[in-house]
Amino acid sequence: MNSDTAKDAAQAADRAAFLVEPVNEASRARLASGGLEARLVSVGDAEQFANWLQVVARGFLDGERSDEQVTATRERSGYRRLTGIYDPSAPMPDAPVASIASWIGELTVPGGRGIPSCAISAVTVAPTHRRRGIARAMLEGELGAAVDAGAPVAMLTVSESTLYGRYGFAPAAASASWHIDVKRASWIGPRPGGRVDFIPRERLRELVAPLHERVRLTAAGEIDVPGGHWDNFAGTRPDAKDPGNNRAIQYADEDGEVRGLALYSVRENDKDFTKSTVTVSYLLAETRDAYAALWRFFVELDLVGEVRAHELSVDEPLLWMISDQRAASVTVSDHQYVRILDVPAALEARTFGAPGVLALEVADVLGIAAGRWLLAVDADGHGTVTPWDATEPPDGAVAVTLGIEELSAVYLGGVSLATLAAAGRVTSTDAAAAARVFGWHSAPRLSIWY
Repeated sequence: MNSDTAKDAAQAADRAAFLVEPVNEASRARLASGGLEARLVSVGDAEQFANWLQVVARGFLDGERSDEQVTATRERSGYRRLTGIYDPSAPMPDAPVASIASWIGELTVPGGRGIPSCAISAVTVAPTHRRRGIARAMLEGELGAAVDAGAPVAMLTVSESTLYGRYGFAPAAASASWHIDVKRASWIGPRPGGRVDFIPRERLRELVAPLHERVRLTAAGEIDVPGGHWDNFAGTRPDAKDPGNNRAIQYADEDGEVRGLALYSVRENDKDFTKSTVTVSYLLAETRDAYAALWRFFVELDLVGEVRAHELSVDEPLLWMISDQRAASVTVSDHQYVRILDVPAALEARTFGAPGVLALEVADVLGIAAGRWLLAVDADGHGTVTPWDATEPPDGAVAVTLGIEELSAVYLGGVSLATLAAAGRVTSTDAAAAARVFGWHSAPRLSIWY
């Protein structure tokens, strides 16, 4: 067995073990004191899963799921560890009053490496059971399970951005939403060889997973995407709503290799048929040529007045490929949240932007990752973390005092440590030097929700 095969086998074993990790005992006891029961939900139990899924749908203000939707989701949920919180005194005791899901995925960090990370999703609490500490018990329980599983980082995308800082999460990779007035934005970017062609959505579904695997390690913040997510994008689930509204294209280079994919929809403008709106729901490019060719396709579409796209990088090259940058209206918002659980393991996994020695004093409201460490980064950007027990930092070290939320925010290079110091969130003897160490040459991004 070669090293890659052994690594894959070990990762698969770790993920499988996490799926059956018991509910965190402290979380279970806290909920039990309020008359509630925390239980793992079995994907193999059709009725139990259906009850859990209906509660998740309600929590996100969606409609009741049909039998077909429940079946399709259940078939694609084997990778997740599902937990429900139950109230035995409720009129529907078999339906949970709160939900959470998690799995061990892989987060790309600066330097092109993926590290095990606990992805959290489907967090809901019924409005009938608010203010009872349920969310706190669930989140702290999942973080405890992640620590027990040895995951150095937890991550999530959120509906309400104000909720998760209390658990140590911080926005670490922002996303940009674009509205392009294509009547003003003529193409001035590269015009590569190769070709763009329409393909069936089923063909995009076949191509997208391996292409994403080749691309995801090039951008900090990206994750390995569970297969069911691609079915959602492509509309290839049996319960997909209006899948024919989505159109798929590919870019193949001059050697015929597919290097890029995109999925989009069109909405006509009934008042002016030359001003339809195109929404790019997903664009994946392995090469610069693929990126340029796919975006040129959208900017030069006939009968289109506006192109919209979401979950883009905050530093898209596209801005420099159109003739009038004011034709693009760009809105930036928080997207990928990160929570460091193991400071030495997390820091030693990434590559840093400059050499230096930092004396880090980290506070953690939950006590998971609090401590004092010396981070020594060499000329190649490799960091070594050791405990720091002395009263004063060693000579030549830059002292940095911050919370786990702030350390998580700078981890992917999405915000400067100097910016957080200016905001009063970090104190340092030389914030500029510390910022250069933690800096990275490209903005982190995450191209999906999960």
